[in-house]
Amino acid sequence: NNAFNRGVIIRWIYNSSSSNNSLPDLDVNIPKIGSPTGINYGIMHNKFMVIDGNSADINDPIVLTGSTNWTDQQINSDYNNMLIVQDKNLALAYITEFNEMWGSATPTPNLTLSKFGQYKTDNTPHQFTIDGKLVELYFSPSDNTTQKLISKINSANSSIYFGIYAFTDTDVSDALTNKIQNEGIYVAGIMDQFSVNYTPYPNLTPVMGNNLKVFNLPYIYHNKMMLIDPCDVNSDPMIFTGSHNWSASADTKNDENVLIIHDDTISNLYYQSIYSDFQILNLTISSCSQVTGIEHAITGKTILFPNPAHDYITFTLNTLDKAEIIIYDKTGRIVKHQTGNIGENTMDISDLSPGIYFVSTNKNGNKDKLKLIVQ
Repeated sequence: NNAFNRGVIIRWIYNSSSSNNSLPDLDVNIPKIGSPTGINYGIMHNKFMVIDGNSADINDPIVLTGSTNWTDQQINSDYNNMLIVQDKNLALAYITEFNEMWGSATPTPNLTLSKFGQYKTDNTPHQFTIDGKLVELYFSPSDNTTQKLISKINSANSSIYFGIYAFTDTDVSDALTNKIQNEGIYVAGIMDQFSVNYTPYPNLTPVMGNNLKVFNLPYIYHNKMMLIDPCDVNSDPMIFTGSHNWSASADTKNDENVLIIHDDTISNLYYQSIYSDFQILNLTISSCSQVTGIEHAITGKTILFPNPAHDYITFTLNTLDKAEIIIYDKTGRIVKHQTGNIGENTMDISDLSPGIYFVSTNKNGNKDKLKLIVQ
């Protein structure tokens, strides 16, 4: 609303079958359309936003995407991931997809030309070079996204890690089983409890054993991410993420988007996050010996990510009591101090200068010591 009042053009597409409790709070003059309903259509499941995509300054366009719905619980409690990418060509591709659903490239939607779901066409570029790295973009249901996921699974040379909310597609679980049984690839994954009643769970349980964890804690494990060879810099480390659950509906009915980022640094950051998630579920996954960033505490009770970091850090504390979290600079001066509880604790470090710092968590005199790199 504030942006609209500043004169920014706002265009909004929402999923008609969701409650969208905050939609009435939008200024009534902001144009918006809802997705169709009926047996031939699934849901408008995208969670993306494009900012200044058509700006003449190539440094302006931004795409925000990922698995996170814009709700209080999704942002504050559920397990999700979000990407913010600054690239004009990527932004223009997302705008092309938006315009297809909007029915026009103007501020006013054209419901006659608007296309959703199976009625859309494959009309966007799929490969981009961003900061020297290959990035792939796919939209469902026009781009055969599940086959892209399976092809990435088949490309793995050493390890696969995944975290997924809805996993119902047996073709994906068959591809994972093949990599484990026939190629000896290390596979570890987290499924939300939503998925345990579908075929992939009983299919994967015998071959993955304890490396397959069900997220049965409070809130939802809402990620849709797969990491391919994040610990193998000699391979092609990549992350597959977005709104696309591994289901037939996501592939054939829903409006979805997926980014595949070929980059060892981004893969490492996602690895650090899923490493922490496995720790919460009492599984220590294989460590990345070739990739820097993971810092294990001396006592093994504290996990810190991301590392290197820029704006914030998150601690996972495996202690029932409160613990002090202290950051020292290289001279030994305390620069940050707060109290944390069991689970995830976030600390703002945006005011710290780039450099090396030392972190201590102190619980009744028992200290974990870690090194932190601030970029």
